[in-house]
Amino acid sequence: MNFFIQNALAADAPVADGGLFNLIMLVVLFLVFYFLLIRPQTKRAKEHKQMVEALQKGDEIITNGGLLGKIVELGDSFIAIDLGSSEVKIQRQAVATVLPKGTMKTL
Repeated sequence: MNFFIQNALAADAPVADGGLFNLIMLVVLFLVFYFLLIRPQTKRAKEHKQMVEALQKGDEIITNGGLLGKIVELGDSFIAIDLGSSEVKIQRQAVATVLPKGTMKTL
């Protein structure tokens, strides 16, 4: 009868794995995420906030939408930019880059 049905043998007791190793791997994974993802993003956000706070009238900027213009009016949360042929109001947070003076004339 052993030919058709195999005997059920008791399994060995599970070996107690190093729980400390799993904890160390979890900490290492968190550190990798912190240094590769979280820290650089907070650094970029801080730099963007400082740039937005330092905007002045006459600065030449590029918006997140790709518009190139010169700041003509500053408000608490909105700025007015001159695009050359028209004036547009945008949120301060929509400024992507501040360009060096005279960039608009060279383009």
